[in-house]
Amino acid sequence: MTYDPPRPAGRLLLTPEDKEAPARTRRLRVLGLGQHTEPALDAFADRLAELAGAPYAMVNFIDEERQFFAGLHIPDGPVPAGPSADARTDHADAVKPRIGRYMARDHGFCPHVVVRHKALVLEDVRDYPRFAGNPVVDEFGIHSYLGAPLIDRTGIALGTVCVADVEPRPWGRAGLDTIKSMAAELVERIELREGGF
Repeated sequence: MTYDPPRPAGRLLLTPEDKEAPARTRRLRVLGLGQHTEPALDAFADRLAELAGAPYAMVNFIDEERQFFAGLHIPDGPVPAGPSADARTDHADAVKPRIGRYMARDHGFCPHVVVRHKALVLEDVRDYPRFAGNPVVDEFGIHSYLGAPLIDRTGIALGTVCVADVEPRPWGRAGLDTIKSMAAELVERIELREGGF
């Protein structure tokens, strides 16, 4: 797996065409993933957040209809709006909604990761117009993202492991190595799933 930095573009890049979605959906059903939360995957997301020092961490499975965070770590208490909050807004307007377990397929950056089959590093999503216009930037205040695909033994990208922050983050090589290592670890655990998770 290699890292290809995204190239700035002058327009919003819509969610890329995902020709693998039907096969991914079938594979997720066989593995029993992507439809319910699991304490082990929440614990994995907690560990990932701690390792990355990030307020958000997810184990995200993507089917034909939606994204499902089977493992989720979110900050306790109100979620700050991040650096894009307008100084003229009052505090109530500066608090963003919480990320839930489900997300539309056109939200966030994980759909790009599964189509690319490569890790994605966005230290400041606002540096890339095709990502800066993504709904998670305005709705949740997400300004940085680091994610890697979960590619199982069949070659299908089942989803991602990822971390995100409301502040720009210099993830660096250490961050990329961490996210790829955690993805590989989770893939090993998933491959044991057919024999029990």
